Amino acid sequence: MKELFTHYNIGHFINQPSNQTEFEIMQFDNMEEPNVDDIHKHTFYEIIWTEKGVSKQTIDYKEYEVLPNSLFFISPNQVHQFEEWKPLKGGTILFTEDFFLLNHNNKDKLFELSFLDNFYANPCIQFDKENFRDIKQTIELISNEHKRHDKSETITQALLHILLAQIQRCIDTQTEKPISKNYLVVFKQFKNLLEQHFTANQTTSFFANHLNITSHHLNLITKNVTGKTSSEVIRARSILEAKRLLTFTDFTVSEIATQLNYFDSSYFAKLFKAETGKTPIVFKNQMSEKYRIR
Repeated sequence: MKELFTHYNIGHFINQPSNQTEFEIMQFDNMEEPNVDDIHKHTFYEIIWTEKGVSKQTIDYKEYEVLPNSLFFISPNQVHQFEEWKPLKGGTILFTEDFFLLNHNNKDKLFELSFLDNFYANPCIQFDKENFRDIKQTIELISNEHKRHDKSETITQALLHILLAQIQRCIDTQTEKPISKNYLVVFKQFKNLLEQHFTANQTTSFFANHLNITSHHLNLITKNVTGKTSSEVIRARSILEAKRLLTFTDFTVSEIATQLNYFDSSYFAKLFKAETGKTPIVFKNQMSEKYRIR
């Protein structure tokens, strides 16, 4: 399926598209507005920290209010709508998966962080003043290291790992029953597989077989992580793509149903309405008005 959105690397966000940098940290006060489309995808992770001010961010049709003393997380392949940042005090940290895993062979280290690559968690987390102060101190250490003429990639990565561990500790402390790391790893493996195969409209057993676990166990894991069954997660990803196609292409409902392997377009329309509360045509008309698509 043809990609609908422009994928930007970190270089685009410092207005140096050919720059293959894998890490940047910037404060809003010193940041030039990046020359990127308002609606886009990242090839990297972004952490926005907000000390003062309020903004709105939109990820895949969901709007979030970003408040003071908060962090906002954007993961690769999420459709992000660019928002105004000038009134805010804070900044942004951009890093690639390769940078995070530098000198580490185990990708599970990344998967174990519940707030990254989890499309079912709130990407905006507000902290109490004490925890946010500790997080800000680590951000300042990262910023100071990055400004040095002899800056070290190894030190920067180590500080980034400390920051992410601090964030995870805060989340775990606030959570009555933290999700097990093993469950998070398997769920994110499932999510990656789903991203590769969502247009095929596959069943839970298809993904469970690829993960070498039973369908029952996969259901248990997805329910624990997201509160939804595996089938609901699979269907939600399909409906999300349908929303994107309805919004940003001229495809008919029947054509979209076929692309997503629903060969009965009337069944697809009923499923879409059950998931969204709107028919595909009503949704398309509303989005065309919102995004002024002609």
